[in-house]
Amino acid sequence: MNLFFNQKLKLFGIRGATGCENTKESIAKNVIEMCSELFSKNKVLPENIVSIQFTSTNDLTAMNPAAALRRGGNCGIDVSNVPLFCSQEPEIEDSPEKMIRILVTAYLASNSKVKPVYINGGEKLRPDFAKKN
Repeated sequence: MNLFFNQKLKLFGIRGATGCENTKESIAKNVIEMCSELFSKNKVLPENIVSIQFTSTNDLTAMNPAAALRRGGNCGIDVSNVPLFCSQEPEIEDSPEKMIRILVTAYLASNSKVKPVYINGGEKLRPDFAKKN
């Protein structure tokens, strides 16, 4: 049941990132951890998610992050009907390696304060957000 049925909803973009090693196990574990924390901190309900987009650096080839979320285990909510998409992060000189980024587009209560999730080395991408969490 949608907990926001008596509240106005607003469309939000919720960002995050995680570092991981280039193994199926590491990618799955870190994607699930990042998503679990992001969904929990932001009170995301599956029926309010429009889509989830991932990017990964070109050195992560063992598993697609979208597949990791779909098959990787319990992330706190059922994402089986959520549209997922993954693309490769552009190669930018001096960018951190072995990173997965996420953008969750979801409806939340209009007065929500979005809480980005940067973990497992992802903090270096947005230290301004990492310090607030």
